[in-house]
Amino acid sequence: MIYGREARETLEAKTLAPYALKSAQSRGRVYAEPESATRTAFERDRDRIIHTTAFRRLEYKTQVFVFYEGDHYRTRLTHTLEVAQLGRSLARGLGANEYLTEAICLAHDLGHAPFGHAGEHCLNQMMAAYGGFNHNTQSYRVVTELEEQSPHFRGLNLTYETREGIIKHETAYDKSDVREYEPEKRASLEAQIANLADEIAYNAHDLEDGLRAELFTPQDLQELALWQELMAWAGWQPGQVLDQLTRRQIIRELIGQSVNSVLQQTAVQLSRHALQTPEAVQRHSANIVGYDAEFGAKISALKQFLYQRMYRHYRLVRMQAKAERFISEIFQAYMKEPAMLPVAARRRLDAAPLPRVIADYIAGMTDRYALDEWQKLFNPYRRA
Repeated sequence: MIYGREARETLEAKTLAPYALKSAQSRGRVYAEPESATRTAFERDRDRIIHTTAFRRLEYKTQVFVFYEGDHYRTRLTHTLEVAQLGRSLARGLGANEYLTEAICLAHDLGHAPFGHAGEHCLNQMMAAYGGFNHNTQSYRVVTELEEQSPHFRGLNLTYETREGIIKHETAYDKSDVREYEPEKRASLEAQIANLADEIAYNAHDLEDGLRAELFTPQDLQELALWQELMAWAGWQPGQVLDQLTRRQIIRELIGQSVNSVLQQTAVQLSRHALQTPEAVQRHSANIVGYDAEFGAKISALKQFLYQRMYRHYRLVRMQAKAERFISEIFQAYMKEPAMLPVAARRRLDAAPLPRVIADYIAGMTDRYALDEWQKLFNPYRRA
């Protein structure tokens, strides 16, 4: 027996929670297309995202450490895969739509610039007079304008729900223009899950990568109540060597506790406020998905530690300063002489102003490509 689209839509209607978005009830795509015989609308969105050029480029884009720092640190791609896995787990646990959550998770970093947040910060400065730049809005541009996968439309022609989830992705520093997506409404439950999956992933893997890189020590972390609890769980004592196996067990436990806190707190909130429809979730006065207050305070302390002891570590600051130099000099060179842009990028000048075309082009670069491009532009002994 083949379980095609209609059978899967029926299964969704029977098994998902009443507040979950159902693919059969999607508000559709910008350009009408025949439905897939074998996949739901949200599964189709997920597949389109995975097959983009932008998704493949994430393999060589910085998460925290530039690629030449080592082979075992997270990249933007491995981070995205971890976010998608956590998003699916949270969605299953809450009866939300797993495929919609997965699609939003897989797309959330497509627009990230090379060299991580240093590259994003630099592009935002370069674009200050032209509308600014943030990777969340850029991810939306990737799926709606920049990817070319069909002769019939620009972008991926994703469903309304996936596009809304991407543009309403929230962090402390990402705010996008959502005027086309009912700005009075919050993000869907599935998009809120993607937000928390992103946070859980980067908290855990930045902690692990920071320990691996020896930017701080296990003893430094003793100031955190959460770390003390994790150490007690692992049976580790201050002064002992934190071996690789124990470190991995601790990171898994941190992820497990984070997921459990989000599941428990979100279930309580859904029940307390009697939110029985997707519309009710989005019109609620606050986000529904989150940690309980006690665990959330511990996570906030961890994030503050990572900011001070990792993201502001002199090694990372030096790396970020070099990255900003590369990005700014490339941007300024193209602004001064647009003819140096590749032909494919110059074709977009009919649809967008020069600064935005340059930002689009640079944001699409991998770390390696950006370094290579800088060499071509500024090294007189390097062929263009």
